[in-house]
Amino acid sequence: MPETVPARAAVLRAVNRPMQVETIAVGPVEAGDVLVKIRAASLCHTDLEVIEGALACRLPAVLGHEAAGEVAAVGAGVQDLSPGDRVVLSWNPHCGQCFYCNRGQPILCRPYLANAAGAFHFDGRPRLRCDGGEALHQLMYCGGFAEYAVVAAQAAIRVPDAMPFDRAALLGCGVMTGVGAATRIADLRWGGVAMVIGCGAVGLSAVQGARLAGAGEIIAVDPNPARLAVAGAVGATVLVDPVSEDALAVARHLSDQRGADVVLECAGREETFRLSVEAVRPGGNVVWLGKVNVNQDVAFRWGALMHEKRIIRSSYGGAKPAEDFPLMSRAYLDGKLKLDEMISERITLADINRGFEALKRGQTIRSVVMFG
Repeated sequence: MPETVPARAAVLRAVNRPMQVETIAVGPVEAGDVLVKIRAASLCHTDLEVIEGALACRLPAVLGHEAAGEVAAVGAGVQDLSPGDRVVLSWNPHCGQCFYCNRGQPILCRPYLANAAGAFHFDGRPRLRCDGGEALHQLMYCGGFAEYAVVAAQAAIRVPDAMPFDRAALLGCGVMTGVGAATRIADLRWGGVAMVIGCGAVGLSAVQGARLAGAGEIIAVDPNPARLAVAGAVGATVLVDPVSEDALAVARHLSDQRGADVVLECAGREETFRLSVEAVRPGGNVVWLGKVNVNQDVAFRWGALMHEKRIIRSSYGGAKPAEDFPLMSRAYLDGKLKLDEMISERITLADINRGFEALKRGQTIRSVVMFG
């Protein structure tokens, strides 16, 4: 194959400005690399944070980290993937050898964190260029808002051929984070009371993770009635509009006044972080999945943090992508994991800026860019 392939891509050149659809050069495919023909890429709030300047990323850049496609070519040394394989991208390639990888915490991998600031390939070098030769950055080692992407081989996870590309794309971030937090991080016991605050893609996935973990009651909290309706459709047993109802009182009512056994915060607001620690029972677990600006202070009532409550911040739900993505795909194909309800619209690359405006206004859960 040629050293580079041309591809249409949505390029962000300045924050708070629309992305521009341009033709870029993708490659080269070096040893340990995989060239993926992107078939679907969904719009995530993390991408929106970069667009708005709340999350720093070097520009110009191709965003997009929830993506699925098929392998177009593999570099030297790649043995477990072949052209035609259906894959989901994972934004957490890791070395497998550093202090954190050896402790089973690949999200803290030293090379992963060290190279993240450069926003290039996992080896720290660019794989995308503009027509004029200028290097383009890749958000989170992916760059999924393009017809092709070059990623490290371990970031391309094979899934069953029957898995639709648009639903497969969701697995790469939001679904993994929410399902994983409920099933891997929260220590949610069978029959327990779980509260999920915020019913976007991550929250709806956390609701499903709680259901899969065997929760007896799943309280979904969100002021958006449309999102609450979806939460009910995917497994929530109690729907709470916090504008008109007291979510804390509901949690206590369902638990003999103890509070929820587990609270998963997925909204990323100061008031919902406070609610999460107020609503959990003594000795219970709080998992924070939402986020505010990294420099923002969040205040708590000290008494809400007492009584052996445990607070965990999780970025990827304890993901083991090579294991989890195929399992979640099979769960979808078997009807146990519901993904269709989370796709609000399917759009073209030309519509991507409109899609992010809709996400910002809270009108969509996930818009998915479909490629030919």
